[in-house]
Amino acid sequence: MEADNTQTTPKPSSLRWKILRQALLCRPTPQNSDEILNRISRRTTHGFNLIPRQLLDKDSTSGDSRVCYTLPVAGSPKLFLTQRVDNHADLGDFEICNRYNIDNTGIVCLWPSEDVLAFFRLSNAEMFRSKRVIELGSGYGLAGLVIAATTEALEVVISDGNPQVVDYIQLNIDSNSGVFGGTRVKSMTLHWNQEDLSDLFNSFDVIVASDCTFFKEFHKDLARVVKLLLKNMGLSEAIFFSPKRGDSLVKFLEEIEEAGLRFSITENYNEEVWKCHQMFINGDESWPNYSKDHCFPLLVRITL
Repeated sequence: MEADNTQTTPKPSSLRWKILRQALLCRPTPQNSDEILNRISRRTTHGFNLIPRQLLDKDSTSGDSRVCYTLPVAGSPKLFLTQRVDNHADLGDFEICNRYNIDNTGIVCLWPSEDVLAFFRLSNAEMFRSKRVIELGSGYGLAGLVIAATTEALEVVISDGNPQVVDYIQLNIDSNSGVFGGTRVKSMTLHWNQEDLSDLFNSFDVIVASDCTFFKEFHKDLARVVKLLLKNMGLSEAIFFSPKRGDSLVKFLEEIEEAGLRFSITENYNEEVWKCHQMFINGDESWPNYSKDHCFPLLVRITL
């Protein structure tokens, strides 16, 4: 009798547990770890790669890296960001998430939608000129820093709910302070569910956010914050870049309508972004698990 050599392909859920177990036990990384990650993760090292970046140095002790972003517009300054080395996390990160009821995605990496938001700004500077702007859930703050450095905005507030992330934001503001001109730039810890927002009420001409609609438990609070922060006069609006991610974006927009806000959705909003999208859809190997639903950010514009 011949042996049955049929091998069952592990399910994505079992592979995720395998990676989590490996991280918690601090054992050597298995040889096939890259193969496993490519099978279960939508993440990518370079994303849409709209803003060229160069790793300057990496500190293996702290887990930080220093990255130079070169904006693809003549005369634009370079930006220098300190951020975590890709794939670096520790148990302390999760302890802080539990303490503040937040997720840790802002500290994991620079997400592709942030790259798209920053790039979108480069062809829409007039949208921010002489305006008060706030970025919600900013992570390391690339988009907010690009707005501050290139649009002549009156003020740019770069916010996140994770105090660890806000420390990085402030470090990055300090590192690039010489390129902001007359624009006031500051960091802020902002939890979408915090009750007292009187200091920010009716304050901002433009709100920007990227990839902030995935977690459904935060939808109602995020919609509330958008309504409270937008100026109730003039042409104030919130600009979100978010993939559909199943029904998560739809559910968020239901909360937006419930809050009495209006919205519009644009799929093809930039020729260069659309060209990248088509390239990935057709199987570009630099983003192995690319899918339109999970990876391609739609432009959502929200108004009072």
